[in-house]
Amino acid sequence: MNTKSKAEIMIVTGLSGAGRSTCLKLLEDYNFEAIDNLPLTLISDLLSPLISNSKNKSLKKIAIGVDPRTRGFSAQSLLQTLEKLQLKKGKFSIVFLDCNDENLIRRFTETRRKHPLANDRPVSDGIKAERRLLEEIRQAAHITIDSSNLTLPEFQILVKTTLNLEKNEKLNVTVISFGFRNGLPPEADMIFDVRFLNNPHYDPKLQPLDGRESAIANFIEADPAFQLFFDNLTRLLNPLFPRYTAEGKSYLTIAFGCTGGKHRSVFVAEKFVHWLQKSDYSLSTRHRDLTIN
Repeated sequence: MNTKSKAEIMIVTGLSGAGRSTCLKLLEDYNFEAIDNLPLTLISDLLSPLISNSKNKSLKKIAIGVDPRTRGFSAQSLLQTLEKLQLKKGKFSIVFLDCNDENLIRRFTETRRKHPLANDRPVSDGIKAERRLLEEIRQAAHITIDSSNLTLPEFQILVKTTLNLEKNEKLNVTVISFGFRNGLPPEADMIFDVRFLNNPHYDPKLQPLDGRESAIANFIEADPAFQLFFDNLTRLLNPLFPRYTAEGKSYLTIAFGCTGGKHRSVFVAEKFVHWLQKSDYSLSTRHRDLTIN
């Protein structure tokens, strides 16, 4: 079994409930054009232009989901179609998603869904029928992924690893400053209230400035509460970022709020981004309320 496939074309098949939809969605996140339940008679028409014209960039990567519900399904017909296409250019991988019967039955029971091949019979009958229909494809598969006993995040990690998807995926961290008087930022995953810090607004010399100015930075850093807060903040969040990445989270938005969104929140956001720069994350900063009077 080749677990390091770099094929541009993937045929994703397997047992109902084993994770085909999740696999296709994940491939779509990695720039595959994902098509589910394409009639077998159309596979050749779809892929032939891509294979015959190496300069065609419109379908650089494509994933096709196939199962026994696909119109005109036949394991032999599918394999024959792929064999003809492979003779031109060997850039195919058949990915078979498997799972043990116990877990499949549990998944159908939890979701209260009927098995597509056993609408009026027990789920176990549908699983047996589907295994028979897919056996020839399972044996011909280049890659087999077993989702038995896996949580969704564990399955996603296994798919990424097995299909050799992008290994250097970075967590995109957006840091926002805002003023509570203008409302909470709805896109924030975490919100920290920094209104406990001394407020430069009441100093006439500092009031016209914003949190990006060194005078504001010096004022806030002179507050004994600031360093204690910042040390505890970074100590709290530092071990969490790798866990978010491991869970498959691509984007994380952290917001810091003060009264008006001009001084304290802006400074803390800038300070936090500076601290994050030592790590390998994609960073962006937005000071939401600096332009609001």
